[in-house]
Amino acid sequence: MSQKPVFVATHPRACSTAFERVFMTRQDTLQCAHEPFGDAFYYGPERLGERYEDDEEGRLSSGFSKTTYQGVLDRLERDGSEGKRVFIKDMAYYLMPPNSGVPSIAPSLRNPVTNGLANGEKLANGQNSHHVNGVNGDTNADAVNGRSHTNGVNGHSHANGANGVNSVDTSKKQGSDGTGNPTVIPLEILKKFHWTFLIRHPRRGIPSYVRCCSPPLSETTGWDHFMPSESGYVELRRLFDYLREQGLVGPSVAGRGGETKKAKDEVSITVLDADELLDKPEQAIRAFCKQTGIQFSPDMLEWDDEENQKRVADAFAKWNGWHNDAINSKGLTARTHPKKPVTEESENEEWRLKYGEEGQKIIRACVEENIPHYEYLKSFALVF
Repeated sequence: MSQKPVFVATHPRACSTAFERVFMTRQDTLQCAHEPFGDAFYYGPERLGERYEDDEEGRLSSGFSKTTYQGVLDRLERDGSEGKRVFIKDMAYYLMPPNSGVPSIAPSLRNPVTNGLANGEKLANGQNSHHVNGVNGDTNADAVNGRSHTNGVNGHSHANGANGVNSVDTSKKQGSDGTGNPTVIPLEILKKFHWTFLIRHPRRGIPSYVRCCSPPLSETTGWDHFMPSESGYVELRRLFDYLREQGLVGPSVAGRGGETKKAKDEVSITVLDADELLDKPEQAIRAFCKQTGIQFSPDMLEWDDEENQKRVADAFAKWNGWHNDAINSKGLTARTHPKKPVTEESENEEWRLKYGEEGQKIIRACVEENIPHYEYLKSFALVF
């Protein structure tokens, strides 16, 4: 069984922090890293994200304005230097340029000379610009949907669909290297992780994200508008397909009959659906542990102790307001309330009442655009 660092790749609002809390109870054997690549994606000199482009104060106050992708990897290496296995939960879209931009390897990962870039120095592709991939947002509207971004909720305009991508065109091999790598991380580094995936249906994930970007919760999170380019489904699918193509996961699918015949060092495709996690938490965690070589204990599902709570609050502090439910929880138990039957009409009405006519339209467009990506990943879901 692989003992590589476990990387749980996901998209926002997939119950991933509650999932992560389970493994944070294993301080004896695991060292958990909470969304480390977001530091480089949003704040650092190699940043790919657009959200803080006009907010230098926000970048500087984050404490991560000098964090590069190499810096994140160095931190993860230090985490694993004490004999514990590293457990990473992070967003797939933190590894890629938004809006289907063509990636290039992050400059700090190209050679040692480029390490330690400071703000204002030249970034990837030789652009003395805010964007690593040579897109400045002012002239390339197709790549970044214009300087208005793709927001559309809370007074921001909505351009070019929800995520700028209606499907994944596998015929195009544009990437950061000749293999079609969709990330800014070299393939040789991607090979160092044991990859797994966590998903949630867009009709639940997207509205949950919008709620965090809308009053009153936005007053705590500091995110005052929703950007469909941060939904994360298409990036997760691209990463998933690339890792399969390169043999980093699969071909066997976890929980399926052919898994017993897998090669010695093969990492089974392990995709966990959040609804399964919420309905059958012990079975889901037990099955996930089996696939990753983590020793399961029922005690992992409970964490009502002061020391654990303090450690979790500190770890989640950088994303204030996003993880309150997970921070205040005392364990992971199966939900008992029945699922309410919903229709498209009832959902639209609920979203309209909360976010207005324009907000409802944007949520619906974003949900519909990402359902095919979710359903595709769902077809590989862990069976237990």
